[in-house]
Amino acid sequence: MLHLRLIVPPDLRGEVLGCLDDVVGVTHVAVLPGAAVRPAGDVVLCDVARESADEVLAALRATGVTERGAIDVSGLDLSLSAAAEEAEREAPGEGADALVWEQVSEITHEESTLSGVFLAFLTVATMLAACGAVLDSAILVVGAMAVGPEFGPLAGLCVALVQRRARPAVRSLTALVAGFAVAMALTVVFGLVMDGLGLFSEAKFDAARPNTSFIWQPDATSFVVAFLAGIAGLLSLTSAKAGTLVGVAISVTTVPAAANAAVALGYGKVDQFWGSSVQLLLNLAGIVLAGVLTLVVQQEAWASIRRRWRKRKQATNRRRVAGNG
Repeated sequence: MLHLRLIVPPDLRGEVLGCLDDVVGVTHVAVLPGAAVRPAGDVVLCDVARESADEVLAALRATGVTERGAIDVSGLDLSLSAAAEEAEREAPGEGADALVWEQVSEITHEESTLSGVFLAFLTVATMLAACGAVLDSAILVVGAMAVGPEFGPLAGLCVALVQRRARPAVRSLTALVAGFAVAMALTVVFGLVMDGLGLFSEAKFDAARPNTSFIWQPDATSFVVAFLAGIAGLLSLTSAKAGTLVGVAISVTTVPAAANAAVALGYGKVDQFWGSSVQLLLNLAGIVLAGVLTLVVQQEAWASIRRRWRKRKQATNRRRVAGNG
């Protein structure tokens, strides 16, 4: 279940309450007249089954309440209520399968913005991966994968492409391109400093590195792994199972490939630079392609579920009318 808190101008109260009444899956509706001060209006509270959330939010947006009031949405971890159970039973499909576009768009907007924190995390992750690559330490490479924040703008790009929204797509691409460019440039400097301190060496970089050589030796498996990770990542995002994202983060070699390319550039190792760059591009392409396809399939599947549910509902209503007649 999701909990909605609305600030509603008094003249929109009837229309908003009508929207809540018209959608199956809404319960626990409460109205606090005049409780809101800035902006002024009524406070309307309700709970909605996740399966119905997208429909409710779209209907509420159409009333204009977002321009003159507000809609706040939060997760409801526990609700001990027969009415809530009934609302979930009546709503179409399963909550875990529901695609709430408003929620997905908001999450990806926050995670796909080029910011100082994003650059810091990506740079630190790339430097950690550089240490792992030169020292042939799988533990350091996995740690760098977990720290890297690059899945946020990748998911944002997938959502923007499916929704055909140019501005979010450009924002996500900017975060990715600028983020990796800055992180790799700083990692080149970091590698040279580490070499000057005697902590890195060209001999170590040229030596056989059985634990991390996959970073700059891409093959078909690289794309397959990235593709599967993209599916898992978008599924975890849309189903609100964020914990799965940790598994996605440590399954693809975007950050390690960027790190190895940066160190190779510092040492002038063209073969490793190009191999790592191809690995990076393969992973990014695999995640984006899988993410877009996953969202399209989810969107169509959920639309199909709702259509079948409406048909069954209409048939049930007709039978009731015929029985009463």
